[in-house]
Amino acid sequence: MSAALPTSSREWHLVARPHGWPKAEDFALREAPVTAPAEGRILVRNRYFSVDPYMRGRMNDVKSYTPPFKLDHPMDGGAVGEVVASNAEGFAVGDHVLHGLGWREYADVPAERAVKVDASLAPLSAYLGVLGMTGLTAYAGLFEVASFKEGDAVFVSGAAGAVGSQVGQLARIKGASRVIGSAGSDEKVKLLVEEYGFDAAFNYKNGPVAEQLREAAPDGIDVYFDNVGGEHLEAAISSFNVHGRATICGMIAQYNATEPAPAPRNLALLIGKRLRLQGMLVADHAALQGKFVQEVAGWLASGELKYRETVVEGIENGFDAFLGLLRGENTGKMIVSLG
Repeated sequence: MSAALPTSSREWHLVARPHGWPKAEDFALREAPVTAPAEGRILVRNRYFSVDPYMRGRMNDVKSYTPPFKLDHPMDGGAVGEVVASNAEGFAVGDHVLHGLGWREYADVPAERAVKVDASLAPLSAYLGVLGMTGLTAYAGLFEVASFKEGDAVFVSGAAGAVGSQVGQLARIKGASRVIGSAGSDEKVKLLVEEYGFDAAFNYKNGPVAEQLREAAPDGIDVYFDNVGGEHLEAAISSFNVHGRATICGMIAQYNATEPAPAPRNLALLIGKRLRLQGMLVADHAALQGKFVQEVAGWLASGELKYRETVVEGIENGFDAFLGLLRGENTGKMIVSLG
């Protein structure tokens, strides 16, 4: 066990189900008491927590692959922090751990739900992004779900985000013939080409996606990594070569929509082109974790793989960070730092 513990912790609660875009009054930052951990549990002072697009879906009361957030309870999500009290074998005060109880300052975590991380391998925040769930999503989605092979031309939407930026770089490192990305600002487009080594990139706000993609990939594409859905998916279907594969990872363009999205209108092309569109959840690919960390840590160390984070300081700005993420204000992983 440890010395004096704090008596209270601030945590974000969902207090109303958002309709369309989330509003500040749908959330509340509340104080909760902190107690010493029971047997088999550890108390963690969170240093960083993650805000992710999938969390928007959990704010709706609908049956899904992961249960919805409960009203008037703390929300959860990826977090990394320091053990300040331990009542569990194998965890000592001072250990750094990754766990799933974010959106709060202190987390009382069952020991079996925490994973030790090495702060000497990479900064702690990297375990929420490039070496964490978003990194594994990119790795598994490209190599396992999309069956990427050397020589493939790869298109990534949401390419300046945490997942997309890593997908494009992994494709480049593994021998893609061409890597194309789309993003929502000219600044992000420049970053994709100059820093991440994409062969071409475009701002989807500058004109129809299908036209810009045709220009960026005159010989077509073999793999599409979809973080956006909607118009981007329709454009990819048009640009696919025969036997193209799409990993459907996210559809951020329609997460806050109150009307059904106009579906891709060209799905008939799937037949002649023999296309494969496959949805993915990172939880299905936990077996890749060891290989993923080993390979990606090596590429980070060699400088072949670069990453960016957008860090918002202070738990009181947690909701603003989440809303900023949905609006595309982040470059790379969006993280809240608790100092």
